[in-house]
Amino acid sequence: MIKFGTDGWRAVISKDYTFDNVKIVAQAIADYIKEIDDKRPVLVGYDTRFMSEEYARLCAGVLVANGIKTYLTKKPTPTPVVSFTVKNMNLAGAIMITASHNPPQWNGIKFKGDYGGSALPSIIAEIEKHLYKNEVKFVEPEESSLFSFIDADKDYFEHIEKLVDLNLIAKFKPFAIIDPMHGAGVGYVKTLLEKYGIKHIQIRDERNPYFGGVNPEPIYKNLGKLIDTVVQNNADIGLATDGDADRVGAVDEKGEFIDSHRIYALLLRHLVEAKGLKGGVVKTFSTTNMVPILANKYGLKIYETPIGFKYICELFLKEDILIGGEESGGIGIKNHIPERDGILCSLLLLEIMAYYQKPISQILDELFKEIGYHYYDRVDLHLPIEIKEKTLKMISQNTEFAGRKIKEIQTLDGYKYIFEDGSWILFRASGTEPVLRVYTEQFTKDEVKRLLDEAVKFIESMK
Repeated sequence: MIKFGTDGWRAVISKDYTFDNVKIVAQAIADYIKEIDDKRPVLVGYDTRFMSEEYARLCAGVLVANGIKTYLTKKPTPTPVVSFTVKNMNLAGAIMITASHNPPQWNGIKFKGDYGGSALPSIIAEIEKHLYKNEVKFVEPEESSLFSFIDADKDYFEHIEKLVDLNLIAKFKPFAIIDPMHGAGVGYVKTLLEKYGIKHIQIRDERNPYFGGVNPEPIYKNLGKLIDTVVQNNADIGLATDGDADRVGAVDEKGEFIDSHRIYALLLRHLVEAKGLKGGVVKTFSTTNMVPILANKYGLKIYETPIGFKYICELFLKEDILIGGEESGGIGIKNHIPERDGILCSLLLLEIMAYYQKPISQILDELFKEIGYHYYDRVDLHLPIEIKEKTLKMISQNTEFAGRKIKEIQTLDGYKYIFEDGSWILFRASGTEPVLRVYTEQFTKDEVKRLLDEAVKFIESMK
């Protein structure tokens, strides 16, 4: 059965992610589009995964067969560029062929609403209602007058140049290593740095559907190449984006990984203190306590949502939101689109360095001295579904963990133990993979490691 998760439908290529199933999903999207808006065109984009362009072409063929004017990107294109183009061109929506950060054997389909962001839960529910409802229609897209290719880059670049002070960055003269991780972000940060004469090296920029043997997720264990390149070249910063470039990760000038929580805190502080912006602040259930600490300091309203950017997007559409982000490195910014954008966030990290005229490690250390040191890590455990369910049931009944008393168990999305000092550990089943994730934030690195080790032991005992 085709089932949508936290951000669209994903499945293993050839097993469930087949030409036939892709066309079934595209037909359901076409039926949904025809119901709500049969006048405006739809955009189809794709990443660098195995045969992504073929899957995109199939989707385009289904859309035009259903009488929907359709644009297809000329090349692999990041999700935030696709989302921006939807809003910029006033389209009915977009289909994005990507499995984001998932392992190479996966692919997927994200649907983007006409506002240029993740499909809201209500939209996903409507699309799912149309699955298998009508017979799939298909024509070769090139044979239809409703079909055409599009280059989505130019307007996107012009918009980003309005959001980031690239002249300030150029005056600071940083040396950046750019790591698109073989994904759709290849060339995007590079193009703007080249235009402004900012020194950089781009690595992992050839198309490789196996992503060089690592998942295209910008977390520590996947960024060894970036860390080595930063250190070997005495660079000032390393900037990484995931497979479809909507997530960001970073490495400081010493080769130390900067996780998404710290990036979020740096961006929030910069937007308020340097750019003078205001608005609500949104964090997902697994995101750092640094965010509400800073929001409270600035007198900004804080919102907490279940995991999945679609919930953040919903708030962007309803409220005046300054920034919204999640643990996975997806962060959305005011005056852009209600969408994650790893390209924009990468450039803003350079702007932060240029504004303070300091190395990123020093800026981060000053932030910690202001709000306290916070350390975070996560483990992903592949478990049979019956073991996963048994484990979650046991977790829900605990009153202490790893020798520490549980003050409160929050259940917004999974089971989150709040300890008496405010630190936490979260157990949550993935919405897109057969995985149980364990996240924790503590005040020392040693306690992070100890709690995760205890969590793994506890879960292993369930087998």
